[in-house]
Amino acid sequence: MPVNPMNRREFVQKSAVTGAAVAVAGTVCAGTAEAATPKARHQPRTWSFSILGTTDLHSHVFDWDYYKDAAYADAKGNSVGVARVATLIKQQRKAKGEDHVLLVDAGDIIQGTSLAYYFARVDPIGDDVKHPMAVAMNHMRYDAAALGNHEFNYGIDVLRKFEQQCRFPLLGANALDAKTLKPAFPPYTVKRICVPGAPDIKVGILGLTNPGIAIWDKDNVSGKMVFPGLVEQAKKYVPRLRALGCDVVFLTDHSGLDGSSSYGDELPYIENASNLVAQQVPGIDAILVGHTHVEVPSYTVKNEETGEEVLLSEPYCWGYRLSVFDFEVELEHGRWKVVSKTAQTLNPNTVDEDPEIRKLLEADHELVVTYVNTAVGTCTADLSAAESCWKDVPIMDFIHEVQIQTVKAGLSGSDAALPLISVAAPFSRTADIPAGNVTIKDIAGLYIYDNTLYGKKLTGAQLKDYLEYAAKYYHQVPAGTAVDTATLTNANNFWDYMYDTAAGVDYEIDIAQVEGSRIKNLSYNGTAVADDQVFVVAVNNYRANGGSGYPHIASADIAYSSTNEIRQLMIDYVVSRGTLNPSDFAVTNWKLTQDGTPVF
Repeated sequence: MPVNPMNRREFVQKSAVTGAAVAVAGTVCAGTAEAATPKARHQPRTWSFSILGTTDLHSHVFDWDYYKDAAYADAKGNSVGVARVATLIKQQRKAKGEDHVLLVDAGDIIQGTSLAYYFARVDPIGDDVKHPMAVAMNHMRYDAAALGNHEFNYGIDVLRKFEQQCRFPLLGANALDAKTLKPAFPPYTVKRICVPGAPDIKVGILGLTNPGIAIWDKDNVSGKMVFPGLVEQAKKYVPRLRALGCDVVFLTDHSGLDGSSSYGDELPYIENASNLVAQQVPGIDAILVGHTHVEVPSYTVKNEETGEEVLLSEPYCWGYRLSVFDFEVELEHGRWKVVSKTAQTLNPNTVDEDPEIRKLLEADHELVVTYVNTAVGTCTADLSAAESCWKDVPIMDFIHEVQIQTVKAGLSGSDAALPLISVAAPFSRTADIPAGNVTIKDIAGLYIYDNTLYGKKLTGAQLKDYLEYAAKYYHQVPAGTAVDTATLTNANNFWDYMYDTAAGVDYEIDIAQVEGSRIKNLSYNGTAVADDQVFVVAVNNYRANGGSGYPHIASADIAYSSTNEIRQLMIDYVVSRGTLNPSDFAVTNWKLTQDGTPVF
């Protein structure tokens, strides 16, 4: 169980912050304007309104870094957290009118910080414990949010509890019950913007999530839910929204806009499909984009059937930005028609945090600060991840050691006699475990995801394929050419979390060679690895189920599996030993070379 410094939790009563999700087709006006009457003498011919959008908030409430126990800071001057974004939203509502503004999110809400982990695992949400993001987003009066893939990391039960605490619907038109193939969550909601003396403007908001959930959270959703493609489901529901009389159709997609997939051909559906939805599905006015953690203030895609421009915007992540969609509509024959639309992103780093959100959630925040600063042991040396993406460093050996020892203890029968190795990714280059006291935040900063652990069986030939796939992470640098670590990594849009190193085998990565021919001198216990030699590979569930598209691993036989998060296993490892000593770690020996000459 997680180390919990609190003997009891002081429950903070939060009145008026919970409630059931809104109905699929709501009829509540955005503001307090009176409904139209057919006898009005002067009907307005034009009207303006805005849809504000956030995405990938990942449970950042305040402008705080729990891994560093300090105010958030980065080289670009960004701030994080919905508390600052809430101030921007108040400004927009004040400037444009409360009845002219809707607020939508594109998913990945309940996972990503120590705050999220605390309220999922240490003091789980329920009848008496409210999720801080539900409290904040209810206070901010969100109208809808799409489901993100990380909503499923803690299991469907936790997600359902969060859903119950939200006063807005969690939308997922392509999140279906596996047995009935009917939507497991509301596909859409309809909001009415009241126009005095004229018909309401009906805005249909359709939510789409990421098909990759079927891979990344297979253990949580297999046999329970299925996730068809965004284009396929949008083609079903956009016409339905138009048939319901929606004047504006707005999509919130937890899916990027470049048509790419990180999982290769593991699924028949595209991961980042928002551009394809805009291009292939007629009847869409605009799309709030999420998932890829980039800033796209304004982007247009021409629909191939109608020739109409679809407007897209992605507001980065973590509350770095707020997307603002501004619409102008005109009344024609009793129906509203969009005549202009623009999008931009706003930066909240110049405004103060909303004091009301601070008041509502300060106590929850302090609970988590106390938790992450709990000492769990000591370390005999400073362990830094700064060079983990191009060197064999002890801090990565810590991850490998925990994975190997955990899987080893869980193997039985003939599997226990097989050679055991580990693969793991350098998730954070800024992670550091200091000499002296080691706290929960030090370990959480190194292993930032809520992955669980598998042991899967690969042959020597498959292992080499696996490592060759990982080696495409490096740009080719011919022999005799200086290696610049600033430009060495992330070739092929292969990000740090996608790159695995291996422990328990020795090997070289020859960056002078072309992709597919880089792994040299692969050996185990001093002997070259044979193609038919069988290994048990300790690997996280994300990779084991096909995440990042590694060959062989998704279909490999399972020798071990666990529902315990690897991060917690690392904490337990330190607690059980008292002292973290790099000399105790499994020996890892990989290095970068150029035509056989070591680079570092």
